[in-house]
Amino acid sequence: MSIKLYCFGESGHSYKSALALEMAGIEWAPVFVDFFSGSTRGDTFRSDVNEMGECPVLVDGDLTLSQSGVIQQYLSETYGKFGGKTPEEKREILRWQLWDNHKLSSNAGLCRFLMNFMPAGNRPAEVIAFLQGRLKATYAILDKHLDGRDWIVGGGVTNADLTCCSYLYYPEPFGFDRAEWPHIDAWLSQLSAQPGWKAPYDLMPGNPSDRA
Repeated sequence: MSIKLYCFGESGHSYKSALALEMAGIEWAPVFVDFFSGSTRGDTFRSDVNEMGECPVLVDGDLTLSQSGVIQQYLSETYGKFGGKTPEEKREILRWQLWDNHKLSSNAGLCRFLMNFMPAGNRPAEVIAFLQGRLKATYAILDKHLDGRDWIVGGGVTNADLTCCSYLYYPEPFGFDRAEWPHIDAWLSQLSAQPGWKAPYDLMPGNPSDRA
């Protein structure tokens, strides 16, 4: 039985898990979650899939996991991919995963949602500007770290790369311009050239065009 991943194309956190599965060459199947119709807020989803009302959710036989970082760790422990080679690398990967979830993905995901998926008349300009300011400082940290490095940790792709990259591949505008950050740009180009890499809307069901 292949792994199932509850996800939808617009979800950057789902993309982290889907990309880890795909690039590791693991057999898996997406289960579309109709987030924009409110399915994750419903009693059925919360009782049967994830009490937190979030995606992604991975189901591997009798095991069900939520939160992309936990899913990535499980896949690394089970299938031996992207988890680091030494205890020091494993700790450094975790450090970047925690940093990403707090500083990068949380702010990028919210900013992108407010700018692209909220009704135009309800988009809070001051909040968006605040988030973009925080994100600019965050991009600067990542860009500096990648100066002289091919990957965030160690000599190959790890979960640090797969978590930090997720929102940066989306086409919707949220204040990120790759051309302004040359080291991030080179890293994203190198990552997208790896076997198994796919863009978010090619990897998971669900696309803004479906609701156009």
